[in-house]
Amino acid sequence: MSVANPTMANGNQQGRGWLVWLFAALFLAVYGPTMAWLWHRWTLSVWYNGHGLLIAGVVAWLVWQELRRFSGPADDVTPWGFALVVPALILHMLDTGIQSRLLSAFSLVLALPGLSLLLLGKARTRAIIFPLLILFLTLPIPLVFTEHIHLVLRHITTVGTTWLLHLFGFPVYTEGTLLETPNGSLMVADACSGFSTLYATVTVAVLTAYAARSRWRRVAVLAVAVPLAIAINVVRVAVLVLLVDWYGLDVLHTSAHEISGLATFVVALPIIFWIGWEGDARRAGA
Repeated sequence: MSVANPTMANGNQQGRGWLVWLFAALFLAVYGPTMAWLWHRWTLSVWYNGHGLLIAGVVAWLVWQELRRFSGPADDVTPWGFALVVPALILHMLDTGIQSRLLSAFSLVLALPGLSLLLLGKARTRAIIFPLLILFLTLPIPLVFTEHIHLVLRHITTVGTTWLLHLFGFPVYTEGTLLETPNGSLMVADACSGFSTLYATVTVAVLTAYAARSRWRRVAVLAVAVPLAIAINVVRVAVLVLLVDWYGLDVLHTSAHEISGLATFVVALPIIFWIGWEGDARRAGA
């Protein structure tokens, strides 16, 4: 029979604590500029990954909630974490040459599960792996991959806006993605396509489905995300068309344009949260 040595156990725990702090310091040193770049992109405008900051905060909260279920030091740490950390560092080094920042941001998210395996162990990593992977959906998508989607969304928005305005008896004519009214016209450009709202809504829907308690709610959240984002953007563009007709094109150079974009998030995201969580909360309390 062997007797555990408390002094040795405490020493191992303290050594692991210092190792965690060392890894954290090295991680910040390597990825500090990349994190600053992501912060800049997330806070740049509602048209450019405005959901990134919100999602990062929600992911941090979910990771904290999952890790609270564990107690004591991790005894299942594994060197397999290097299988993710090493490729991530290689991608980061490649990005130092091409200066895309996006490749480095991708490598940052890729490195997180690897670091978790190295520091927190397999059980904790399994618990937080899905929230960590959601961070990929906070990264900016290069225009070369979204140009066709933007074009499709622009045409959908144009058709939907025309139908909605005609429904209320407002005269509007379309030519391509140009909406013309008796007193002005509005081009449905990429910023008005609703892609940013769609990207944010789908990301929040995936997170909400992960946290939902019932299968049908998960399906409902995922099914409603895309049509909800498109419908809300159509209403936003219809309101802008009315403002252009009433006040002229100068209204697009005021805060009304930015506020309308923010409003799409304010409306869409709470609906997604409500579909996924509100009913479960009421059922649990019934």
